[in-house]
Amino acid sequence: MLFYSIRHLTKFQYSRPVSESVMEMRMHPRSDSNQRCLSFSLSVSPRCRVFSYRDHLGNNIHHFDIPGEHQQLVIVAESLVEQQPLANIPKHLDPSAWSELDAIVAQGDYWEMLLPSEFARPTDPLRAFAKKLAIVRRDDPLTMLHELNSRLYEHFDYVPKSTKVDSPIDVAIESGKGVCQDFAHIMIALVRQLGIPCRYVSGYLHHTKQMHDRSTSDATHAWIEALLPHLGWVGFDPTNCLVATDRHIRTAIGRDYADVPPTKGTYRGRTSSELYVAVRVNASEEPPALDQDLPIPEDWSMLVEKAQAPPPPPAAPLLQLQQAQQQQ
Repeated sequence: MLFYSIRHLTKFQYSRPVSESVMEMRMHPRSDSNQRCLSFSLSVSPRCRVFSYRDHLGNNIHHFDIPGEHQQLVIVAESLVEQQPLANIPKHLDPSAWSELDAIVAQGDYWEMLLPSEFARPTDPLRAFAKKLAIVRRDDPLTMLHELNSRLYEHFDYVPKSTKVDSPIDVAIESGKGVCQDFAHIMIALVRQLGIPCRYVSGYLHHTKQMHDRSTSDATHAWIEALLPHLGWVGFDPTNCLVATDRHIRTAIGRDYADVPPTKGTYRGRTSSELYVAVRVNASEEPPALDQDLPIPEDWSMLVEKAQAPPPPPAAPLLQLQQAQQQQ
């Protein structure tokens, strides 16, 4: 058993004061399968009232509205998560698993994880790529998933900032490089073409030097889960060529990134914004106390209040989208 303490800092800095911010967050780790969220806290500056609910997939969602004028928005999510070891995943299943999978799919419970979605849909470059890799049904579903996981790892270079948060999969396919968000979307689109229900997982990865992970340690992470007979949902991480382990901490699941962004919101004002994100994941064999070495929200609120007097707001403020966090 392992315990993970997670601190996720997000800061939006505006070039001029904005008159309102509305934000929705998916930072609260799930409690299911081998994972249990023991504690979660969310601090926001400027101060506001935070509401929460759970969506139809069991994701924990928090949201708030800051109606007053402000020039920065700071969000700190802190979690303590307990992880039980996952059962070892075999290398293959019996070939009859294809027909068993088809029978499961025919029940109609997983259609939304089979249909094309915003970031995981068939395109001409994807079809050409699937043909190049000979992605067709053969052997058994699990063998295909292991193979596809390793082929994507070998084919694509991991290059931070080579794509954007809203880049279609064609950008990574045609350039041969991307980040975990791109690789997860490509794998989802290919796996769904095989008739295997597949979903996007947003969360964190505890990095260790021994594992030589390619993904960035100071950002959120993304991987996929595929539904298999007898095994249920099995995670695959094409960025690092891994089957998901107890190092993978699940925050939210969905059809693709559009369903599970860590932050999603809008602000009102004629101004530009800068997004800063810092993530830290610490592991221990005993339940640790959450760190307190970063400034508490009261300090950030005070700093905002002490800022120089802002210029008068524009006559006609605009409603704009907050920058989204690309998963690395």
